[in-house]
Amino acid sequence: MLFMDRCDAGRRLAERLRDHAGEDVVVVGLPRGGVPVAFEVARALDAPLDVIVVRKIGVPFQPELGMGAIGEGGVRIINERVVRGAQVSEGELAEVERCERAELERRVLRFRGGRPGVPLAGRTVIVVDDGIATGSTARAACQVARAQGAARVLLAVPVGPPGVREQMGADADEVVCMDTPIDFFAVGQCYRDFTQTTDAQVVELLKIAAAPAEPLTPTGFADPPGRDEEVTVRASQVRLAGHLNLPDGTGGIVVFAHGSGSSRHSPRNQFVASALNAAGLGTVLFDLLTVEEELDRANVFDIDLLADRLLEVTAWLRGEPEAAHARIGYFGASTGAAAALTAAADPKADIAAIVSRGGRPDLASLELTEVRAPTLLIVGGLDDVVLELNRAAQIQLRCENRLDIVPGATHLFEEPGALESVARLAERWFSSHLAAPSPQPAGVIRP
Repeated sequence: MLFMDRCDAGRRLAERLRDHAGEDVVVVGLPRGGVPVAFEVARALDAPLDVIVVRKIGVPFQPELGMGAIGEGGVRIINERVVRGAQVSEGELAEVERCERAELERRVLRFRGGRPGVPLAGRTVIVVDDGIATGSTARAACQVARAQGAARVLLAVPVGPPGVREQMGADADEVVCMDTPIDFFAVGQCYRDFTQTTDAQVVELLKIAAAPAEPLTPTGFADPPGRDEEVTVRASQVRLAGHLNLPDGTGGIVVFAHGSGSSRHSPRNQFVASALNAAGLGTVLFDLLTVEEELDRANVFDIDLLADRLLEVTAWLRGEPEAAHARIGYFGASTGAAAALTAAADPKADIAAIVSRGGRPDLASLELTEVRAPTLLIVGGLDDVVLELNRAAQIQLRCENRLDIVPGATHLFEEPGALESVARLAERWFSSHLAAPSPQPAGVIRP
């Protein structure tokens, strides 16, 4: 079984866990790679999402050999047999534990930002990782969940070695593993995209999961949810998967064009989209290429192809009743920004605003002078090469434009607060340029 990425694995794993919907469940991911998988499971089960941070306690001078594990809340699990066999003294054990405890506390603070953990006592806890290799980390996490009072512990992973269910059975009440290939040698072999998950992505997903789904109005009633659903867009001879979110009273709609190697499940784009939705803007996140097309890396950099797809999605969107009269903007990241600028240069696109995050406008250089939509270029202050490319592009643009630099940010805006800055800048730009024009008073003729 091959998964596109961790988000795809999470959605498919969630289908195996549907029977637990409606139960008193908490989904916990193992940082870092397990969190994107757990995010999809928690969303499908409508369950709270948290992390379980564990640190292995390694034998001095042989740290790969674990003699125990520690977890937040003072949880301490020691394998006395290993301690005795390795002849580790109480002082040596205490010193290793002290160092690992400091690192554990640093990570807990980084991931939760000071928020308390979700209580596990008396509840069913689903421990999720992106896969199991040796199983030591997953085993420790299950034991931590048990030590924190979980009534039942279920370990759920997309992939693991043969025999993993029996291997982990002593630590979990139930083990769900979707695939156990005979030739298994590494978790990454079962993913098409196994890009390392960053601390910043973990933080983003936890923030999104913790945010109220439907904020209350001052009257105490939740606003109507509007339209929020998976969609399929027919473009030329292919079908493209997407997600449409149109809050009631949508003031404008932003279509996202992701960068190379990413998809509509990009945590960064989802984070920005959530901020736009909270501001009353609609969003469309979709895959520019099919799974088969992504196998040919040349397609990822075929800006004309990507721009054509973007135009077709825009035409489809205008045919939706809720979007018929809405102003439309483009949000492009990396190569997706080049596709957005190229598509916007086409007069029939009728785009009202563009935001580029860490974009590659140089890949759309022939079309830059034709872009008429107000364009905001957002670049990380430490993203030197891309910053120069955007400065050069700004000279070529003939439309209203601005270059905003996020200090201390690199290309993926992984630094604390960097992506939040991107979301704020994008929200202000789109809210300003996608708002419906004020009605013209009768008898007034504008020049």
